This record gives sequence, structure tokens and C-alpha cells, in this order.
Amino acid sequence: MRYFLLIITCLLWSVSWTEAQNFPSSAGSLRVSTVVSGLEHPWGLAFLPDGRILITERSGRLRLVSREGVLSAPLRGLPPIYVQGQGGLLDVLADPQFARRPLIYFSFSEERNGLIGTAVAEAELKGESLENVRVIFRQQPKVTGNNHWGSRLVMARDGTLFITLGERFDHSRQAQELNSHLGKVVRIQTDGSPAQGNPFILSAGALPEIWSYGHRNVQGATLDPATGKLWTIEHGPKGGDEVNITEAGVNYGWPEASYGSHYTGLPIPDAHASRGFREPLYYWNPSIAPSGLMFYSGDMFPAWKGNLFTGALAGKSLIRLTLAEGKIAGEERLLKELGERIRDVRQGPDGRIYLLTDNKNGRLLRLEAASQSQAAE
Repeated sequence: MRYFLLIITCLLWSVSWTEAQNFPSSAGSLRVSTVVSGLEHPWGLAFLPDGRILITERSGRLRLVSREGVLSAPLRGLPPIYVQGQGGLLDVLADPQFARRPLIYFSFSEERNGLIGTAVAEAELKGESLENVRVIFRQQPKVTGNNHWGSRLVMARDGTLFITLGERFDHSRQAQELNSHLGKVVRIQTDGSPAQGNPFILSAGALPEIWSYGHRNVQGATLDPATGKLWTIEHGPKGGDEVNITEAGVNYGWPEASYGSHYTGLPIPDAHASRGFREPLYYWNPSIAPSGLMFYSGDMFPAWKGNLFTGALAGKSLIRLTLAEGKIAGEERLLKELGERIRDVRQGPDGRIYLLTDNKNGRLLRLEAASQSQAAE
């Protein structure tokens, strides 16, 4: 039986390699291979210390990928998840001390009393089940509608948890209001309490979890490995997708300022700084619909160290951004020939880049230098 399973595993792994394709880039030819397929709108992924990979599917399933590239059955023990529109099971994060205590955190859309909001839970991963699941954050107020959940999770250097929250397609000014979580980045302790040092923790009428505000729909977030600062990327309306260094207490302008326009074509004032808002570090017009965000620090692509990567949903490509003196100096669009919506981008422990494609038959892709992969063969 063990020999039979080994044969099956090898066949699965060889199938992924036969699907490999090469694509051009400034760093030479890139080889993209399928690690697993058959994922229903995958949204987020996290690497575990033993080499396994956790993947969320927006349809409400959490899966494990073994080191051999075998996809598990859906894990048991998830809480009820609201799966409609852009909502469902979203991001996932492994605790930095996972090897000692197997905790994970995940974000999802949650319905209570007919209203819906973004929630974040903590759970223990035991085998292929989640145990001791506990919701540690709920976006307030809950509202109607199925769009703009935000939902990226980032662990700060001090062990606090950043959560990005969309404005839930609410066209009022709630992203500007400090008594609402809509259109915010929040920072909490992993027990769910507000993190000490938050900018509004002592402000009357303000929600103490709030870190920054005036966001639209942040679907990418990461720490700068050099500074520890939080970088985010968010969807604009019709154009105006933004990259920001997201700092405590700063107002990023939505919906009062944007480099995009309303879907009706009506303009939005693009003056940020003159109105007390932070100017975006970089923006796109027309929109690329960015999702996922990563600083590259590996050895597979030495020329790309310190570069910022994001997936593009509408743009159907992987975007590489170069930095100079803390500003974005250039852009390269990769994998355009692939023609797929890129939902998440992460650096693996092996220095390769891993991508999720947002399709009903979505894939986990592995990106590496073609020269190195051919040498290994």
C-alpha cells in the first residue's frame, strides 16, 4: 500500500512539472509550474514550518498541500462562513511560533442577524481539523452587501496583528469616521484586545483598534523587512489603485480623494495632501485590481531583492515594483502571457515565488528561474 501511494505521489508531482511553462522577464526566463490545481477561487496561502502549505478557497474550504504536492480534503472545524459575491473564506496566517503551538488565524465573511461583516478567528491546526476555534475580531458595524471585505492579515514584529478592512462598498463617509471599522486598517493583540500604542486608543468615540483610515478595499499587505513598516495596496474605484506605507493615525483620503473616478464617470477630487490626506506612494489609472503584496528577499532572483510584488486581477499579471529612496521607481509586468487573475503572491522558504490564480479551477503556481530549474533536472 505504501509503495502504491508513493507511485501516485510521484505521478502527481510529475504532472505538475509537465505543465511548466517559460515566460520572459528582466531577470531572464521564468519557469512557472503548477503545484496543485482544482482550487475553487483560492484567496490566501501560508507556509508551515514542516513544508506544508495552507490554502483558503473563497467557497469556504481550507486545504493543505503536502510537501509532495498532494492536496488534502477540506479541513474540518471551520465556523459558519457567508459565501456570497466577494465574500467567503479569505486570508490565512500561521502563527510565528507555529512549531511550538500550532495556531493559525484566518479571515472570513460572517453573517449575524441578517447583516454581514469581516471577522477573524484563531484556531489550532490538529491533523486535518481545526480545534478551539475562537473569533478574535468582528468588523463593526455589520452591513448588507457582498463586496469589499479587505481581509489581509499581517503579523507585526511585536506580535500584534494587522487586519485590513474594506469599506464594504458603502458610499457614505464611514471610511472617514473613527466610530466605524469600515475602510480601516486595525491592529489588535492576538487575544482580540486593542494593541497598546494604537493612535486612537484614548480618543473619545473612536474605536481603539483603528490604526489608519480613509481606505477603500485593501487586498494586499506586508511588512517592509528593512524597516518593519506596514505597506498596503488597495483597489480604487474606476482607476486609482493605491500603494501606501500605512502608518499610525494617518488618513488616506477615501472617499474624499482618489486618483480614480466613480463608476458613473463622475470625478473625485484628486487633491490629497492639500486636504490633510496622505498622498499614495504610487497609483494605477486605469485599474489593475491589485491583490496580495510581498517584498522579495530570496536568493532565487538576486536582482529582485528588495522589490515589491503584487498580483493583478483585472490586469491578469504579476507586477514587480522597484524602489529607490523609499519611493517606487519603476514597474515590470510579468506573466502577461499566462492570462490569469493573480489573487495572492508569497515568497516560499525555498526563495521561489508562489502565486494563486483566482478562477473556479484555480491553481497554486511556483515561479523560479528557468536556468536553475533546468540545472536541477
